[in-house]
Amino acid sequence: MSELADLFPGFASHWIDTQAGKIFARSHGAGPALVLLHGFGETHVAWRSIAPKLAERFTVVAMDLRGYGWSAAPESEKGEAYTKREMAGDVVKVMEALGHVQFSLIGHDRGARVGLRLALDHPGRLTKLALINIAPIDDNFGAGDLWRLGRARFLATEAPRPEELIALDPNDFLDDALKSSTKEKSLDVFGAAALAHYRAAFNEPARIHAFCEDFRAGATIDKEVLLADKAAGKKLLTPTLILYGETTFPAVGPSLVDAWKEWGDDVTGAAVDAGLYAMEEAPEATLQALERFL
Repeated sequence: MSELADLFPGFASHWIDTQAGKIFARSHGAGPALVLLHGFGETHVAWRSIAPKLAERFTVVAMDLRGYGWSAAPESEKGEAYTKREMAGDVVKVMEALGHVQFSLIGHDRGARVGLRLALDHPGRLTKLALINIAPIDDNFGAGDLWRLGRARFLATEAPRPEELIALDPNDFLDDALKSSTKEKSLDVFGAAALAHYRAAFNEPARIHAFCEDFRAGATIDKEVLLADKAAGKKLLTPTLILYGETTFPAVGPSLVDAWKEWGDDVTGAAVDAGLYAMEEAPEATLQALERFL
């Protein structure tokens, strides 16, 4: 992957030992610690447009989740190695290794699921939490993007069927997944350099299996744990921002922010004119909303 463009000039690179193997992260800046977690089909590169600006006020750490990007992809069956509890443990390890016991967290999509789990399991770790484009438990909530929901169900089905079908043309599957969840249904918002990173990290059998295991865990183990948390009245104790793209969670129907307020007493919401990939489709509006919250 040495031919890939460095989209984080000035950021240090780290490979940090965790229970999953080595986790890759980039870091830069000064001030309170802030970790950025990407979503499906992407890597830490998803934050390239806003991480440098955030690094003017924070010590920013943008990491690749296990199974994604340049991080290790541990073996797994039935989602066991890709539960959000395990992945949240990676975040804690990475941040501790970089000297940060407490930190704020911004998570997008799958990374937001990891951030939610970390907030519920380790509330003392987080100073603030921003979750981008997820519903509390059920991804069907208020979503107008039926293709995205179908993709999630497909990835979560039993191995090895999804892996075999994706392997027929991984880049086509990835491009379609990215494009179909943007507001404009276009890859233009990502740019050639970022797409090269995403395709390089996607086109590998072990990683294709890892992505599927992530979704299998989400549909089974993770969901069961969250339902148990809800039944037990467990709450988010960290100030939380729910940031969403207006195309992914339209205003019609039940309120996404109201649903999240059932999980915590300090929950606010903000919308941007975008689909699923707010940081890339509307980087300036997303940055402004995050900076106001942080």
